[in-house]
Amino acid sequence: MEQMKRVLSYVRRAVDDYEMIREGDKIAVGVSAGKDSLTLLCAMAELRRFYPKRFELCAITVDMGFQGVDFSEIRRLCEELDVPYHVIPTQISTIIFDVRKEKNPCSLCAKMRRGALYRGAKELGCTSVALGHHFDDVVETFMLNLFYEGRLGCFQPVTYLSNTDIYMIRPMIYMPEKDVRYFASKAELPVVKSPCPADGNTEREEMKKLLLSLERQNKGLRYRIFGAIQRGEIDGFRMIGKMQGMKQYEEN
Repeated sequence: MEQMKRVLSYVRRAVDDYEMIREGDKIAVGVSAGKDSLTLLCAMAELRRFYPKRFELCAITVDMGFQGVDFSEIRRLCEELDVPYHVIPTQISTIIFDVRKEKNPCSLCAKMRRGALYRGAKELGCTSVALGHHFDDVVETFMLNLFYEGRLGCFQPVTYLSNTDIYMIRPMIYMPEKDVRYFASKAELPVVKSPCPADGNTEREEMKKLLLSLERQNKGLRYRIFGAIQRGEIDGFRMIGKMQGMKQYEEN
């Protein structure tokens, strides 16, 4: 499948550049049921077939506790990919929206979801957790930190979590969101729309709109920001040649 080749061109390069996979790793893909994590799941399942360093794979979904969310199609996809699938039940939605009544829930929600994901991965004997953050997430996170916290920072491509002895990796950091969206559509991935009341109404969404507006008159802006993050070696990023697909992205 031509679309998968393109996805793998991004993922393989990031995995190699940042040495994300070690021989004998057991990697848990954090599957939120959105387009990003499902694309990563497919890419990692395909990479497993030929990557020179052998690794095992499983998928973990943290069930937030929202009513009416069905993960059966995700489970079916995992069966097709021959990836063991695990759902971790939680009451995160109740704690955040009913008990604490958080007005800005995203930060606490992310912290609680990650905690449940890491604990689940550790119990399954995993050595790494792979998250579906893509190229645009890198740029947006950097800009959010600059605008709202007044600091130069981003998440790391690879993070060692000493409290769980697990590595967190982000194999899609070179892949633009438009390519993720295209693959998810062409592959007909079983994306589950987020039931979160805060979905689409966040500072991140506002930053996404701002960058889109600025890019219309400044082609390649996001790539230049990403390049600045690499050249500045911010939070583990470093300049490693010219990213695959950069020219095509700037032209589109």
